[in-house]
Amino acid sequence: MSQATLFDLDLIRRYDGVGPRYTSYPTAPQFSPKFQDQDLLKAIAESNEDPIPRALSLYAHIPFCFSPCFYCGCNRIITRDADKKQDYLENLLKEIRMLAPLFDRDREVVQLHLGGGTPNALNIGQLAELMQEFARNFHFAPERERDFSIEIDPRTVDVGDIGALREIGFNRVSLGIQDFDPQVQQAINRLQDTDRIRDIFNACKANGFVSVNFDLIYGLPMQNTETFAATLATVARIRPDRIALYSYAHMPELFKAQNKINVLSLPDPERKLALFQLAVETLMAEGYVYIGMDHFALPGDELTLAQASGDLHRNFMGYTTRKQTDLVGFGVSAISQIGDCYAQNAKDLPAWTARVQSGKLATVRGLRTHNDDRIRADVIQAIMCQGHLRFEDIARRFGIVFAEYFHGELEQLPALVEDGLIALDAESLTVLPRGRLLLRVIASRFDAYLPKKTIPSELLQQAR
Repeated sequence: MSQATLFDLDLIRRYDGVGPRYTSYPTAPQFSPKFQDQDLLKAIAESNEDPIPRALSLYAHIPFCFSPCFYCGCNRIITRDADKKQDYLENLLKEIRMLAPLFDRDREVVQLHLGGGTPNALNIGQLAELMQEFARNFHFAPERERDFSIEIDPRTVDVGDIGALREIGFNRVSLGIQDFDPQVQQAINRLQDTDRIRDIFNACKANGFVSVNFDLIYGLPMQNTETFAATLATVARIRPDRIALYSYAHMPELFKAQNKINVLSLPDPERKLALFQLAVETLMAEGYVYIGMDHFALPGDELTLAQASGDLHRNFMGYTTRKQTDLVGFGVSAISQIGDCYAQNAKDLPAWTARVQSGKLATVRGLRTHNDDRIRADVIQAIMCQGHLRFEDIARRFGIVFAEYFHGELEQLPALVEDGLIALDAESLTVLPRGRLLLRVIASRFDAYLPKKTIPSELLQQAR
């Protein structure tokens, strides 16, 4: 994907909020409660039959946080109750022992991620026990081939814990920063010291972590271009390997903690766009590569190299270098992607706990994709990850005539050509500099579940 990026405010205003984020296709709203345990069991059995064993990615959701961050829309539980966290860990270990034997032992784990919530709400001993259980029950790839990461809250980790996290087996870490400005931190109930974060970063590097990621959010209360420029300058000085830049979505009707935010303190749409523009232009000027959507990485980072080689992939963990893996999710609300299936665990803690304690898989919804889904998923992956789609690649892979199969979609693309988002010819679609910030708008033109088109029945026959 070309690194040239043009920030066209009029286009971004016009298309703002259009299209899913495509961490999956079909997206999670299409998951059905008709998909249950037996469907996941069948998917795992089928995936074990692949002639070349497919590697595994593991994800565990740790929902606990010590205090509420008012902006947060994650599935989390605010508690300092040590017994509650220990109970959750014990049930998580049970779930691992239930799921792991279903996978052939020759399937190597190349990626593992703990997300939340706040994974380091579990203490070092508990995290070590969790990683040991994974290691006992799955076949870990050689250490040099592993991508094992953890999200941590810099307010609640000691510099001395960093070495212990490395010894446990993690080699990547993601720090929730959001903003360095004290007024913004006060408004979102997340006060944290810049020097402490710098010390944690330095400790990660000193202990051999291969990558440190900073999470930032734009559109928060009290943010303005001056204060956010200062935050970006601090980030550039510390120089994390990767940066995730998220847009704050104010939805207090869905996330109760957001009611604590004074809506009058939020930047209006124009100022929010200015913050986004400032971040993109500043980070790229500082030498970061814009991977796409909300991700930036240094030129030598694996994400950047994977994009250049065509190996970049997008899944529920965002952009990843691990393309050909099955994703196995553990814990409340976790999502698995096994072969042609998606499966999601119960979203609330009592329901998840009850299923695990009764010896049942925690799956409560999901779906099995059909061939049309898989065709479109590959198209969307090419747009989201590479910014380039060769029609013949899809045609050869699935045995279709691209121009016929996607006749309706191709008829909609001239509007994007006219707006300068894409270049289009008989052989390919290429995202242009104006379109790099609107990838999901372009990808959404190939989404069969959005209410904008129908697929001729004779073409659907090709996809069955």
